[in-house]
Amino acid sequence: MQIKSLLLAAAAAPAALGAAVSVKPFNCGTDSPSRQHVQMTKELAEKEAAFAAAGGISAQATINVNVYIHVVASSTSLSDGYVTSAMINNQVSVLNTAYAPHGIQFTLKGTDYTVNSNWAVDGSELAMKKALRKGTYKDLNLYILKDLGDALGYCYFPTSVTSKTNDWYYDGCSILYSTLPGGSLTNYNLGHTSTHEVGHWFGLYHTFQGGCTGNGDYVSDTPAQASASSGCPTGRDSCPNQAGLDPIHNYMDYSIDSCYEEFTAGQQTRMTSYFNTYRANAKV
Repeated sequence: MQIKSLLLAAAAAPAALGAAVSVKPFNCGTDSPSRQHVQMTKELAEKEAAFAAAGGISAQATINVNVYIHVVASSTSLSDGYVTSAMINNQVSVLNTAYAPHGIQFTLKGTDYTVNSNWAVDGSELAMKKALRKGTYKDLNLYILKDLGDALGYCYFPTSVTSKTNDWYYDGCSILYSTLPGGSLTNYNLGHTSTHEVGHWFGLYHTFQGGCTGNGDYVSDTPAQASASSGCPTGRDSCPNQAGLDPIHNYMDYSIDSCYEEFTAGQQTRMTSYFNTYRANAKV
């Protein structure tokens, strides 16, 4: 598994006292899927299409995901990442609201707080996760950090792993603390950075994966998209020769939180396929 890639955008310089504060753009630090993972996705897509063509109708039971949240701050101050229990509970509620229409629910099983100035700025990721990770491969670990560089969050795709290996420990999502509901990051403080990153944990790619040609994100009902959206650009059509407008309201684009509204039926099927194939039966 790849470790998160170097982020491309440079950090904006702090605004001078009294000057307008620039708004941090959405930036997902999740690695682009490897060729091996794309092949896994292609095979799942083919199975899903064959099942649908044969008249199959999925009547899945609800997927129940246990969630362990690890708050890693540089002090016990909110401005240093020490988020409140209310923010954590509200974050889980946001996830449940977004995913419930797709048969997925989240149960908060535990929260722990760590003050470590190195870990809080995404230093020594593996050491942090070896110390804090809980549950099995079917359980979601969210690491709430003070600073992720230019990223608002990143996560790891599901794959075949062996328990207690580095890939097993890396699994989970790291989230910038100020994106939680009630956080300080303008346009991104409704909790949907976590919604987006958890989509990766379920195996979804960005809606703009692959651009206007090829198979894109390998989900048939997400329109082709040349590049990530910014803000909430109603009517954007970056692939005019392909059917459909850009899916700016999809949680797997780069829109602002208030613009996000949905996953598609095809994305629901993909999340279910990945979870059942790689996570559901995990014992450790």
